[in-house]
Amino acid sequence: MFSALNILTTRWAAFFLWCGWGVCVYLCRNLAIRSIDSSQVKWNSEGSFLNDAHKDLKADFVMANPPFNDSDWSGDLLRKDVRWKYGVPPVSNANYAWIQHFIFHLAPHGKAGFVLAKGALTTKQTAEYEIRKNIIEDDLIDCIVNLPSKLFLNTQIPASLWFIRKNKTTRKGEILFIDARDMGKLINRRTRVLTEEDIKKIADTYHKWQKGDETYEDIKGFCKSVKIEDVRELDYVLTPGRYVGLPEEDDDFDFEERFTKLKAEFMEQLKEEERLNKLILESLERIEIPQKEQDSEA
Repeated sequence: MFSALNILTTRWAAFFLWCGWGVCVYLCRNLAIRSIDSSQVKWNSEGSFLNDAHKDLKADFVMANPPFNDSDWSGDLLRKDVRWKYGVPPVSNANYAWIQHFIFHLAPHGKAGFVLAKGALTTKQTAEYEIRKNIIEDDLIDCIVNLPSKLFLNTQIPASLWFIRKNKTTRKGEILFIDARDMGKLINRRTRVLTEEDIKKIADTYHKWQKGDETYEDIKGFCKSVKIEDVRELDYVLTPGRYVGLPEEDDDFDFEERFTKLKAEFMEQLKEEERLNKLILESLERIEIPQKEQDSEA
């Protein structure tokens, strides 16, 4: 997670952490060993969506590693939230709620870097697709990095890095795609790490591109600068391999991610079924059944 900060900005002192997301003790320790001020970390038991601890904050830099594909985020209570400028995210998945939460808290020229499940790059779920399209058309996406597998100890879900930049002064109408799927080294059968050289290569590529440095160049199989109209032609898919010239990955279908999403959608349907059944019962109870008239000659 913290390696993303090197890619986002080299000005460590300018970084302002603004949300603890329920893991305050662990997070503060993690920050401390990296000499990053944790005094502004605020924790609450309700989470950042229901109880935003920094409602008025507009940050220069945002860095985040939210939970992947979270279905338990109280989305049903936030349908009219002011943060949903680009569309209302589905109750079954918080990925695009997090994206808009970060954008909402950016200053006019702010930047954000965050990790998301790779599925967010291509999801065709109606609400998520519309939000992604609107964010792309508003020229907010600066760079997408496809990460190698096995980087996280607690999940095998493939991940990607997103970089958002508001009011671009350079590279307007363009997105940089970096495919780092083959980078890093395995330290055991289940764990891969990015080396310092890997991180430097990604960071240098991003900074050269962003600054309009003449030494930046597209490298087939690794990076490419793409205009928004070209992304539009591919129906707003953000998978880097589509643009840098690599074949589609064999592991694009991830069972854990798909199962988690299907389970969340199923639970949402069960809740809706329960609500509709309740309405039907209430309607039935209101129906007055006419009493059968007694035979007057009886």
